[in-house]
Amino acid sequence: MKVTAIAVVIPAHDEQALLPRALNALEVARRHPALAGVRIVTVVAADSCRDGTAALARRAGAEVVELSGRNPGATRAAGVAHALAVLRTPVAETWIATTDADSTVPPDWLARQAAYAGADWEAVLGTVRVENWPQHTAGVAARFEEFYEASRPAAGLHWEHPHVHGANLGVAAGTYLRVGGFPPLAVGEDRGLVAALEHGAHRVLRTADCAVVTSARLRARARGGFGDYLIGLTRSAEAEAEAGTAG
Repeated sequence: MKVTAIAVVIPAHDEQALLPRALNALEVARRHPALAGVRIVTVVAADSCRDGTAALARRAGAEVVELSGRNPGATRAAGVAHALAVLRTPVAETWIATTDADSTVPPDWLARQAAYAGADWEAVLGTVRVENWPQHTAGVAARFEEFYEASRPAAGLHWEHPHVHGANLGVAAGTYLRVGGFPPLAVGEDRGLVAALEHGAHRVLRTADCAVVTSARLRARARGGFGDYLIGLTRSAEAEAEAGTAG
């Protein structure tokens, strides 16, 4: 697949504090020399925002879609639809990349996805890493590293990890449309899309070579999402600590 256009989609709910970092990182990524001549549009899908998320995104030069359903699946899907409408490029040459408002992508994030598309991968599933853990969450950080890395081989250049993150996901636009896009789920819309891709025997690459940095936010914005996962680890670590003290 020759990529001539990239649609970048970021769902957001009251994210004015963290969104600037995400947009700044994307601006660096879109200027990668390997993407010269590639049209790139960034869409912030602002869902039920009561703060300045939408206005901030517009000032930064992003397209904005405003919704009120508090549904991550519908929000991502609306962002993709808007981006494709703005680009108006052939879907056979268009790539969709999604991340989150509390995440920062590396400088070569988009370039690597475009390169994988050029190698005929239809979707790319990346990993995340957490920086700046709160001081009181040392046990959670260690537990996260233990569980998240459990499937990583002791040696080897490529790790076909089991994780799915909307914060680090890319898919060919034509393939995305063929499988029905992001399902309108309140949680797990990224996993729903990947399940449809795998059910259709599309070429899905799971790679850890371009991790996205995400927040260690312990106040979840979406029930059942990554924040809830970290909250679960926190409770587990606290329970173990209490059991150790009691013993």
